[in-house]
Amino acid sequence: AQALRSGECDLALAGGVTVMATAGAFVEFSRQRGLAADGRCKAFSDDGDGTGWGEGAGVVALERLSDARRHRHPILAVVRGSAVNQDGASNGITAPNGPSQQRVIRQALTVAGLDATAVDAVEAHGTGTALGDPIEAQALLATYGKGRGDVPLRLGSIKSNIGHTQAAAGVAGIIKMVLAMRYGQLPATLHVGRPSRQVDWSAGAVELLTEPRLWPRTGHPRRAGISSFGISGTNAHVILEEPPATTEPEPAENPLPVVPFVFSGHGPDGLAAQATGLLDFLDTRPTVRLPDVAAALAGRAALTHRAVVLARTADQTVMDLMDIAGGVPAPVAAVDGRLAVVFTGQGSQRLDMGRGLHAAFPVYRAAHDEVSGLLELTGEVDDTGYAQPAIFALEVALLALVRSWGVTPDVVAGHSIGEITAAYAAGVLSLQDAATLVSARARL
Repeated sequence: AQALRSGECDLALAGGVTVMATAGAFVEFSRQRGLAADGRCKAFSDDGDGTGWGEGAGVVALERLSDARRHRHPILAVVRGSAVNQDGASNGITAPNGPSQQRVIRQALTVAGLDATAVDAVEAHGTGTALGDPIEAQALLATYGKGRGDVPLRLGSIKSNIGHTQAAAGVAGIIKMVLAMRYGQLPATLHVGRPSRQVDWSAGAVELLTEPRLWPRTGHPRRAGISSFGISGTNAHVILEEPPATTEPEPAENPLPVVPFVFSGHGPDGLAAQATGLLDFLDTRPTVRLPDVAAALAGRAALTHRAVVLARTADQTVMDLMDIAGGVPAPVAAVDGRLAVVFTGQGSQRLDMGRGLHAAFPVYRAAHDEVSGLLELTGEVDDTGYAQPAIFALEVALLALVRSWGVTPDVVAGHSIGEITAAYAAGVLSLQDAATLVSARARL
């Protein structure tokens, strides 16, 4: 967040991961009597007898709020404030320091510009240990629990659900509270027989979430604090706020007149199976946006048997997919719109480019051979003197092929050679003049 605010970057990925490839942590913490006998984290419970290990990985993407709005990225939550400190010299590497925890919370509130009563809930570190949990609870009571009236701070820990994922525990808490804000419900903390008697719960208005609770808005956006503490005494606290209401209209179900669903398979049966899989996907996700599905499909491998469904509405798309799933080709539908072809410059060349088109389409072959007769197409693929004429020949042949299908595309100039191709496509240059220009450029 600090790097984003200072302009050092425009997008940041933050997260953590723990994979327990060996039994080392189990052995060491067993020797210290730090593991729960049943393997469960009983956070803030009177039965808390140690932590329970878990594995996990989590990553969140961070962006300045103004940038996220401008890019129309979905905003799941806002980092209102954060702070990190260290407890320094203490009575042991595994013993938490209550005053340091209070200081990091107050510092995060100061950065956020908020009073403690403006925060509704805290996702605690809450490992389930008899030593750490009472110290953390007392720090929360001293900071968030004061002056709240009859609206207590709600307290929970995801470690009761998935175990202590160590380096991934902090981001797990972040993700949990983002989802809680989104759905307006605070999840329960599990395995709590009764709140710990080592905590004076009457010292402030803090309520342990022993069951799920709705999270209504009470005159301000939903806000949550998330704590994550390192074993060596490093304390981190982040305050999240639900995203501001947008004044922009919600995107339409399908803002485009038509989007292509492209998919393929190994043979007709494989193609039918892909269509069936798409039908099942759409059936289980009735609110999915067609452009999102089309974008995901476009990134898949193109196998030998291919199909395209032109998706306009959900019902029409389902009918066309059912035809393909049953082995009946979907009818070809006319599409209102214009085709744009972008022709690029040097750098796009590759070995054997256009070879398949040259063998499959006589129109392409004839156009390519005509251009080849006007240019010298010999040399290495990365040699400018060869690459630029070869790109031009490919582009002219592609243009002829598309036109042979009865389509007159809008040709968009890319750079260098693409500009010459666009001028030829627009009739500004004859093929001979365009080829002469390409040859001249290639020799420069």
